[in-house]
Amino acid sequence: MLVLDAAQRCLSADSVLAHLFDLDPAALNGRALADTPLPRPLTAVLAEAADAALAGNGTRRAHVSFGEDDARRAFSIIALPGPDCVTLIVSPANAPDGEPSAKDRIAHLRAEAALFMRDHVLSVVSHDLRGPLNAIHSWGYVLERKVDANDAAAQRALAGIRSGVEQQVKLIEQSVDTTRAETKALQVALAPVALRPLLEKSAALARAGVARARDVTIDIDSPLAEEQVEGDGERLLQTLWLMLAFAAEASPAGATVRVSSNVEGSMWRTDVQFTASAQALGDTASPHVLEAFARRQALEPREGGRIAWGLALCKRVSEAHGGAFEHSDIADNAEVTLSVRVPVAGM
Repeated sequence: MLVLDAAQRCLSADSVLAHLFDLDPAALNGRALADTPLPRPLTAVLAEAADAALAGNGTRRAHVSFGEDDARRAFSIIALPGPDCVTLIVSPANAPDGEPSAKDRIAHLRAEAALFMRDHVLSVVSHDLRGPLNAIHSWGYVLERKVDANDAAAQRALAGIRSGVEQQVKLIEQSVDTTRAETKALQVALAPVALRPLLEKSAALARAGVARARDVTIDIDSPLAEEQVEGDGERLLQTLWLMLAFAAEASPAGATVRVSSNVEGSMWRTDVQFTASAQALGDTASPHVLEAFARRQALEPREGGRIAWGLALCKRVSEAHGGAFEHSDIADNAEVTLSVRVPVAGM
């Protein structure tokens, strides 16, 4: 993920993008896009997509490929405009042989998780800001009926309150709500999906991306064999991978992540259980799936049963299938369970 201002200067770059091109994020921050060490064909398409998104105030998609023969690489780009900046999501597309490498596949999964997390955080911010603003607006009308209409100072104060609330609501609509583009209305492509291969592939990607490097074992205990669900195979794989990868990065070295998956009546349910470690989540020397701020937030006490920000993709995908996602409290040394349920017959 790369964030540019209107002048195409890099405001921030996450570790996923840096990992794709073996760069330090610090080598991008604060520099003009054209002056970054990113490949020139890529920066040209990024610049064009960013300009189009800002000019049209809407999401733009683009594709780019460069290199020769076996070294050829392809990427998909999503440009999401903000009020004074544009967020660019860069993810690997298919390699020349039609199948992305494991490294590119994992980078794409991380980018998807980051996109859903961003939109989830914006949704929480929008909701939490509107509550007190609505209260201020309502009390303003109550005061208006109590205050002397001939008191000029009081009337100016009330007008200031109303104007301030209206400006804040407009700011939320323009800067927060309009930025939530890609995942606000998630579409799923339903088709028969074999569950056992889906589970095994998700676990293999989680092992390759984070578990093996952290000396964490992923143990699957499931009677699934030929069972299928009507669902979006790619989105369901992203969900399972994120659950497993997060459990692995939140577990101490030598730990085991336990996975159970079964069809119960009309629902397919998968539980991922692990013992959380604050030290593991904060360890900067080991590979991670989520950014540091998201790992810190996952350990904070939950308000109203809200999910950890970094697991937003799991919630949105399960709900788009007519199912649900939930997890127990994530705290140091706590036994944590991540659970996803999806109807077998689809929506």
